[in-house]
Amino acid sequence: MLTQKLGITSLEVSRIALGCMRLGEETKQAVATIRAALDQGITFFDHADIYGRGRREEVFAAIWDEVPSLRSRIVIQSKCGIRLAGEPDETAPKRYDFDCEHIVNAVEGSLRRLKTDYLDVLLLHRPDPLVDFKEVARAFDTLHSAGKVRHFGVSNHTAAQLRLLRRWVDQPLITNQLQLSLVHTYLLDEGIVLNRDQPSGPIRGAGTFEYCRMHDITVQAWAPLARGLLGGRRPAREENAHPAVMAEISRLAMTKGVSKAAIAIAWLLRHPAGIQPIVGTKNPLHIIAACQACEIELTRVEWYNLFLAGRGRQLP
Repeated sequence: MLTQKLGITSLEVSRIALGCMRLGEETKQAVATIRAALDQGITFFDHADIYGRGRREEVFAAIWDEVPSLRSRIVIQSKCGIRLAGEPDETAPKRYDFDCEHIVNAVEGSLRRLKTDYLDVLLLHRPDPLVDFKEVARAFDTLHSAGKVRHFGVSNHTAAQLRLLRRWVDQPLITNQLQLSLVHTYLLDEGIVLNRDQPSGPIRGAGTFEYCRMHDITVQAWAPLARGLLGGRRPAREENAHPAVMAEISRLAMTKGVSKAAIAIAWLLRHPAGIQPIVGTKNPLHIIAACQACEIELTRVEWYNLFLAGRGRQLP
């Protein structure tokens, strides 16, 4: 397994992380999934307080009984800020909440469910339109000074939102988790279609990718396999919606003797920004398949062939 530094920290983490959203409800299955990830050299595990309404964090904690010395050898990240519909009463909608009290309480809940004294990294899950940055700063200070969170970051935040948040908080923001895959290339497309009258696709990013690189904020790619599509694990009708990229992935996988998932993940690893893919699966075989990406390095020509096939149009 390849490793990298996370943001500006001294944390040495696996290039590929396991996303725990689909870890499952059953403890035995969860432990088998975690063990498979550890066997592949994965040391980074990504959670959120809303995954399974907290159940994913609970089943993950079973690994401490299986491998008692494990906690100091892995990195645990969790996210907070999304409040689900019906909380605290049935009239409440799904919403985002970056108030100090909610952030602190959410972390306390994650620590309790994970049966650990600290989170290595806490991310703010999705931007809150009602954010009061003084509240976030107070929450970060409270959690950091108490030793309950060691590092902080965000998820799904734009460059402008990062700039505002960094103005208020004292702690460095070390990660930004963003959707990025061969069929969701908008973060990279923005720089390519600059200054064109009629871009051939939507522009989403506002310089976010470049901002993260400039400030040593690690970009974590969520849905790097487009929810299984790029690994060949979706119905044929969905694969048929992306014939060019699926054909190119299949061709390269056969040529290099690796899985389709490995090619899609290797495309992200090839980028010099140090993107960390968050692979979400509970199937040990799928974890092994994705980790084959560390065995290969795509050439510039191979990378561009995949990129063009995924974006579905030629460069300007």
